Amino acid sequence: MGLEDLKILICDDSLLARKNLRDGLSKIGCRNITEVKDGQAAIDSYKDNPVDVIFLDIVMPVKDGITAAREICTLDSNAYVIMVSSVGTQVHLREAIKAGAKDFLQKPATPEQIKEALSHVIGGDD
Repeated sequence: MGLEDLKILICDDSLLARKNLRDGLSKIGCRNITEVKDGQAAIDSYKDNPVDVIFLDIVMPVKDGITAAREICTLDSNAYVIMVSSVGTQVHLREAIKAGAKDFLQKPATPEQIKEALSHVIGGDD
């Protein structure tokens, strides 16, 4: 599977953050990208249309990213969740990993950082 084949879900309450992440993904060749603005919408979207990778912000209205990651990973133990947040404390990182996240990127993530995080998905590493 190549980057262009990945189905990706971006979940962030900030329009600018979603745009920045979408632009970074587009620069590395990703084309199939869906966006939502809160954790509950991410869960609902994943139930309706599972994707290969979910990028989740941590601090969001309705349902935060840690809770959304936990629920998505409970629905699908193979879900590949990458947390993307500006609040990158060790506590958040531990909570994200416990919730099932596979990686954690600090905002704003560069195309190179995004590509590195996605290399584990396209390379088949778990």
